[in-house]
Amino acid sequence: MNELNIQIRESRKADLEDIMYVQSRAFGHDKEAQLTADLLQDNTAEPLLSLLAFDQQKVIGHILFTRVYINKVDKTQPLMHILAPLAVIPDYQNRGIGGVLIREGLNRLKRMGSELVFVLGHMEYYPKLGFIPDAKKIGYSAPFPIPDEFANAWMVQSLNPNRFTIEKGQVICAKTLNRPEHWRE
Repeated sequence: MNELNIQIRESRKADLEDIMYVQSRAFGHDKEAQLTADLLQDNTAEPLLSLLAFDQQKVIGHILFTRVYINKVDKTQPLMHILAPLAVIPDYQNRGIGGVLIREGLNRLKRMGSELVFVLGHMEYYPKLGFIPDAKKIGYSAPFPIPDEFANAWMVQSLNPNRFTIEKGQVICAKTLNRPEHWRE
C-alpha cells in the first residue's frame, strides 16, 4: 500500500453513509454502525464529537465521543465524554489510524472544555494513549456492572490539569448507550 496521507475532519450529516460503511467494515457486522447512527441522532449525546479519517479521498476511520454525566443528568456538571465506538476499516488497521483519531479527538475535546473521557475498550491498547485502567478504582463506575476479569477495560483519561477532582460516582451515558446490552460481551 502506498504512503498514507491521513486527513481528519468533523463529520457532517451528509457523512452518515460513510460512517455506517466504516463501522460495518471494521466490526464485520452492523451492530456498532446502528449504535453510531442512533447516537448521532440522540440529543442526550450532545455535545458530541464525530471525526472521520481519510486517506486521500477514501474514508478509512471514524470515532465518536458523546456526553456523559456522573450520578444524574445535570447540565451544570463539568463537560465529560465517552469514546464509543472507534472504527478503522480492515485494510488500514494496525497502521496507527485509531491512535491518530483518538489523539485528535482528545485535543478537540480539551479545547471544547471536556474534562474527563471514558472508554470501555481493549485493555492493552487504550493505556498506550493515556487512559487509566479500572476507572472504578478512581471512583467512576460504569453505567452497568463490569465483571471483575474485565475491570481494567473500563478506563478514564483526565483532560483537566486538576486530574480527577470531579464528583465521583456512576457514569450516565446518552439514552442510546445507557442500555445493558451495550455493556456486556
